[in-house]
Amino acid sequence: MSSGGAIIGVVLAGGEGKRLRPLTYYFQKCMIPIGAQQRPLLEYILRHLKRHGIADVRLLVGYKHEQIRNYFEDGGRLGMKIEYFLDDPSRRGSGGALLNAAERGAFEGAEALLVYYGDILSNIDLSGMLRQHLESRSSSTLALARGFEVPVGVAELEGRSIRRWVEKPRLDIYAGIGIVALSPQVIEDLEELAEGREELDIMGDLIPHLIAKGRRVEAYITEDFWYDVGSTEKYEKLNSDLLERIFDI
Repeated sequence: MSSGGAIIGVVLAGGEGKRLRPLTYYFQKCMIPIGAQQRPLLEYILRHLKRHGIADVRLLVGYKHEQIRNYFEDGGRLGMKIEYFLDDPSRRGSGGALLNAAERGAFEGAEALLVYYGDILSNIDLSGMLRQHLESRSSSTLALARGFEVPVGVAELEGRSIRRWVEKPRLDIYAGIGIVALSPQVIEDLEELAEGREELDIMGDLIPHLIAKGRRVEAYITEDFWYDVGSTEKYEKLNSDLLERIFDI
């Protein structure tokens, strides 16, 4: 990262991974083995963060967190500093996990937080994204990819007659890829949103709140590779040869 600012990487690694069952009966979802060398998914994420100069990382953990701690320890093996923050069961959701870590001093001194969902693979240019975020002084910058393949067939109807059928069409939309840069000041918004709620989501609650408040929320549009490994179907279709070409770990 060329900004020189204090950037803290935040990986959401606490979910139960219900869409990945039965694998996640045995693995934390970000610890499922991928690629020719069968390394944990989370290792690909962490090494990509490190490649872009983000070596100070907070892992927000919960379900089967022992697997993560035992494998990565303090991050020294990867040349990183890793701290762990265990989710509070009374605060569910990604926003709850972020707020819980913030209240325990996880982000002190940060100029920006780079939040990365733990079931996403991407070789996105994080340096470029963070540079845009800092220069624009946005409250939030979302990584978006143009085009999204609907995972089911779609019908066009006239009455009850199907006039056209398209199997898994690709829609010309901007899709969020589970990577977002945040100003630390948005923690105050999370505190406001959390009042009287047991569950709080970053994408579903915080981002719409920031937009409604008139805060600057920017898009970082990428054409880089990204893949959501969050279901057994997607996991089974993950191309190991492609991973080896894209990621040099």
